[in-house]
Amino acid sequence: MSRRVPAGVLIFLAAWIPYLVVGVYLATEVHLLFGDALSRVQSAQSVLFSRSPHLAAIGFVFTPLTAVVQLPLVALSPWIPEMTTHALSAVIMSSAFMAGSIVQISGIARDQGLSTRVAATFTILYAINPMIVLYAANGMSEAPYLFFLAWASRRLIRWVSTDDVHELVVAGVALALSYLTRYDGGAAALAAGLVVGWVTYTRHDPRKRVSRVLLDMTLTLAPSALAFFAWAAAGWLITGDAFAQFTSEYGNAAIIEQSGGSGSATAQDALGFSLTEIAILAPLLPILILGLIAVRARRHRLMPLLPALLVVAVLVFQIYGYSRGSTFGFLRFYMTVILLAAIVALMAVPLRHQVPMRRKGAHAYLAPVRPYASRWGYKIAVAVALVVVAAALPVTTYGMTSPKYAPQEFALGSVVRPQPDSVSEKYLGEERIVRSFSTERALAEYLDDLRLPDGAVLCDTVYGFAVVAQSTRPRQFVIPSDRDFTELLNDPRGGGVQYFLTVPSAGRGLSDAVNQRYPTMYENGAQIGTLALEARNDGADLPDWRMYRIQ
Repeated sequence: MSRRVPAGVLIFLAAWIPYLVVGVYLATEVHLLFGDALSRVQSAQSVLFSRSPHLAAIGFVFTPLTAVVQLPLVALSPWIPEMTTHALSAVIMSSAFMAGSIVQISGIARDQGLSTRVAATFTILYAINPMIVLYAANGMSEAPYLFFLAWASRRLIRWVSTDDVHELVVAGVALALSYLTRYDGGAAALAAGLVVGWVTYTRHDPRKRVSRVLLDMTLTLAPSALAFFAWAAAGWLITGDAFAQFTSEYGNAAIIEQSGGSGSATAQDALGFSLTEIAILAPLLPILILGLIAVRARRHRLMPLLPALLVVAVLVFQIYGYSRGSTFGFLRFYMTVILLAAIVALMAVPLRHQVPMRRKGAHAYLAPVRPYASRWGYKIAVAVALVVVAAALPVTTYGMTSPKYAPQEFALGSVVRPQPDSVSEKYLGEERIVRSFSTERALAEYLDDLRLPDGAVLCDTVYGFAVVAQSTRPRQFVIPSDRDFTELLNDPRGGGVQYFLTVPSAGRGLSDAVNQRYPTMYENGAQIGTLALEARNDGADLPDWRMYRIQ
């Protein structure tokens, strides 16, 4: 007897395959690579194929999950070099996770009892959002982050109605994984803990209220607390720094300082910039939120909206961080508002059947089905939900063409609408961004052709990650995660190092280990090397390279 394929599997495949095709095209044909994605590929590569392979080589500046999940794919690189040279491991990772987030959004729609046609329409409108498509295809951490937040949100929405402890446990695990994907997942976990504490406090017998609140909050926060302390302890034990993201010379704070600031001169400017970014991604969200709160408050049904606060917390954290100059104003950092808009839009639609549950809790609050008095109320709510996600498509598409508000995304204009004869400054800037890491790829190919022995080329991975990741012979490099890096940096000739790869001692190059040990290495070889190669960089905001042969 044949069994039906679960709807979630079909939805996943329907989203994943197109995302994967787009990602493979961008990576292998256009050669459009994003720095953070390529950096995580190099981290995974160093765990398996560096001169000193070990798990700690994954690094402790950024969260580990995006690199860890790529390890099985990177392990295939001896047979499929494109897994690392074209970052296909990252593309497969992000496309799969983003497809998973589509499954969760579809799941929320189905939990609300929307008809198959309406749920499918809503899911498709969310899935084809240009920011969702791009970050499904480019190997960045936004895809797994959105997946874990959507997963946690869906489970908390169900828990509020069913009081099913299984939903709470799963939400806690999802939040912990979101923290291991992006540090601002900690804000989501704290918000979720407060939401759970408040909901439990308001619905339990006063005699057991405190104990139940503590129990439910522990179930929610314990996985994230474990992830936080385990990751901090691992960093401290291995590197001596528990919070390298904030204190290391390779961390985000150092990167912002070396790059000349986050972009806005004052906190007021930063706030205006952040609100514009949010408007680009979810233009109708404020109107929807105000309308929904008004309707729900009149019907005393505000409680089911509270799980959305965990996504709000992430946005508030980003806005605050940018206003303090501790993060960049990239459009992708506000992408969670797309998820928030989808969740709020779906919560605006009245229930068509009870929320599914594995076990009904003792304090379940099952809202009445179809609380609107007429079918027109339901139809209007559905129309509003669809308009909210549909209206974002043209606005976001247009906003992504702005160099100011979408500095990482506007380059897609030269991919979607090629103008080979154009000499406009904006188009030339787009092409330069698309060519990012092309010089590093050529440099990696040049070094591979030399057939150098292991440990022949020493470089830091501040910028050198793009050279190492795109090489088919990563063992030829001496990199900071190697246990003998400092020894070979101090005595390159004695350790068999033949070449130094160097970048200018300016901007982020100030933190380059070669520049710190030999301040004049890039200019004149620091009296230990002779210039063997110089490569002008074709990419945007990337340094020119010089390769010195050690005398």
